[in-house]
Amino acid sequence: MGQVTIESREFALSNLDKVLWPDDGYTKGELIHYYVQVADYLLPHLRGRPLVLTRFPDGIHRKSFYQKNAPDYLPPWIRTFSWYSEDSQRDIRFIVAEEAATLAWLANQACIEMHPWLSSIESIDNPDFAVIDLDPSPGSRYQDVVDIALVVKELLDNLGLRSYPKTSGSAGLHIYIPVEAVYTYEQVRKFAHVLASMVTEVLPHIATIERAVKKRGHKVYVDYLQNVLGKTLSSVYSVRPRPGAPVSTPLLWDEVSQITPAQFTIKTILSRLRDYGDLFAPVLQDRQNLEPACHKLGLPIF
Repeated sequence: MGQVTIESREFALSNLDKVLWPDDGYTKGELIHYYVQVADYLLPHLRGRPLVLTRFPDGIHRKSFYQKNAPDYLPPWIRTFSWYSEDSQRDIRFIVAEEAATLAWLANQACIEMHPWLSSIESIDNPDFAVIDLDPSPGSRYQDVVDIALVVKELLDNLGLRSYPKTSGSAGLHIYIPVEAVYTYEQVRKFAHVLASMVTEVLPHIATIERAVKKRGHKVYVDYLQNVLGKTLSSVYSVRPRPGAPVSTPLLWDEVSQITPAQFTIKTILSRLRDYGDLFAPVLQDRQNLEPACHKLGLPIF
């Protein structure tokens, strides 16, 4: 165990040689190093948002668990946000990551994945994005995911809405549509539902909105149901617990058909960031009004 100081925050790190990715030999120390290096790009996407964390204390092939409630031993300098959960019938004290030292402390707890809410604590009931999660089924081809993503983009273009893709870090793609923080989750979910339904009408042989996994067959699940208060997707630049330590990575739309998610890992992403910067930065600023698009669709949801 050793003490470190990151931006004036002093705390202990432990078991840095513990292997978290057995197939690759990547250690907890390398995870911490990655999150500190990527902090300037990642933190803008986490600030002011409750975090759900996934911890893998014995590596990616062993038991893991989600953590919402901050532990009692959380350093006092790490920000938290208390929110009453109707499901749990209790207050949950969420961690809010505001600085590089927080990322390092979390990684030292073997927090591999970071899942921020779609809304900020300043407007917790109003999401900042509508999201479409393209989730392959067993037997799906990645090309199917790409084909569906490009149809989603075409539909959004025709509606006058800008969209931003990123790899999930797993086998799929996430598409973000930044919106003004004035809509309820229900309104945004209804819009995403209509969009997902239109996609399945265009590509019925490869796309589905069927919720029952057994009924999806080999089709890609066009998931609009992540647009719910408290539900989360892996953050851009979050590491994923898969071989190679892949990272959820923003893409240019022109790249979507040319890459595979496995290309971007904790060992390769930083050179891309130096070359391209944060391609997901516009998601935080490009607030869009959904009403013209809904008018075009004839949706009476607002």
